Parts: sequence; structure tokens; C-alpha cells
Amino acid sequence: MSDIDSPDFQALVQELQLVRNQIQTVSTQVNEISLTLESLSNQDSERPVFRAVGNLLLEVDDREQLMKELSESKVTFEAHLQRMLERETELRSQYEKVIDSIEK
Repeated sequence: MSDIDSPDFQALVQELQLVRNQIQTVSTQVNEISLTLESLSNQDSERPVFRAVGNLLLEVDDREQLMKELSESKVTFEAHLQRMLERETELRSQYEKVIDSIEK
């Protein structure tokens, strides 16, 4: 992979872009879940909580179960995000090696 126009290099660039987009998407999901958990913990326990299911908003009967499910989802997304960050580091390293070989 010594040519910037090679299919291998183009595939590397595309994968790097894809991973960056996934990182952004997953980061947004983690932030949304964190905000939801924070809002739930600050809300008066006497007030109803609703969950979107398709086009419906359904009242949640078990707030603790909802918080548990959200926390588990957050952990899953954070693990996925970590894997994506590691993959991005690998791809950046490969990218830099190709660029260095072209510049020499």
C-alpha cells in the first residue's frame, strides 16, 4: 500500500471515516442515556414517567427497572465506544504509515 490512489488506501480512508461516524453516533447515544438517567434521578418520584414505544408514549410502572435497563444500555454503548476508539487508533496508525511511506 504505497500509493495514495490504491484501492487498499481508499478502503482504509473509508473505514476510518466510517469508524469516526460510528464514534460520533455512539457518543451521542451515551450522552443521551446519561442525561435521561440524570433527569430521572432528579425528578419527583410522584410524577409519572413515560417511555416512547414506537409512536406511543407509555407510562412506566417500574422506574427502578427503567433506570436499570438504561444503565445497562449505557454500559453496552460505552464498551462499544471503547472498541471503536481502539479501532480508530489502529486505522490512524495505518494511515500515518502509508502517508509517511509516500512522503519518503
